[in-house]
Amino acid sequence: MTDQPLLSLTALRKTLPNGRVLFDGLSLQVSPGEVVAIMGESGVGKSTLLNLAAGLDTADEGQVLLQGTELGALDEDARAALRSRSIGFVFQAFHILPHLTLGQNVALPLALLRADPARSMASATQLLASVGLEGRAGDYPAALSGGELQRVAIARALVHCPALILADEPTGNLDPETAARVLALLVAQLREAGAGALLVTHSDVAAASADRILRLTAAGLVAG
Repeated sequence: MTDQPLLSLTALRKTLPNGRVLFDGLSLQVSPGEVVAIMGESGVGKSTLLNLAAGLDTADEGQVLLQGTELGALDEDARAALRSRSIGFVFQAFHILPHLTLGQNVALPLALLRADPARSMASATQLLASVGLEGRAGDYPAALSGGELQRVAIARALVHCPALILADEPTGNLDPETAARVLALLVAQLREAGAGALLVTHSDVAAASADRILRLTAAGLVAG
């Protein structure tokens, strides 16, 4: 890890449309190579925090820096371009497209970056093998179990070598044994790539894979 934060959230204030203040003065830093888990009850703003970190939502006050770039200073197109290059997403619901093969699903972030199709598929195939799905690039999602689909989602999040992984309840649909195995794969891939990660979860199993655990409450972030 270096002294320069990969992600820096400073004094964020976020008010919901109904006037409820979700958080006020929230600050957080994630270093390169660090995995930070955010836990907390439903409704405290964990997913909103991820959206702010990705520039998908904006805070009323405060600053979000990704690799030194202030997201609030960018227009929507520039934020989208930065996300495409620098962020990988792992979702609870997987969001694997059923009409695409596993290889095509994993290569999708590279396609959005207009990378060479042949090289993109080679990278996707290699990454699928690294998460235990060797020889499955031509298969369709309907043939896979939940744990296998989550491994595809991890491969897709990592294929374009993002600096930051944002994971929203990445093991929410998995049994504890599969969850532990999937998180171990994710962390191993992150370590190899030197990427950082911010994951939100209700799961003690998922949180145990992190370097640091924080709990989001109405009063802000506290050590977990």
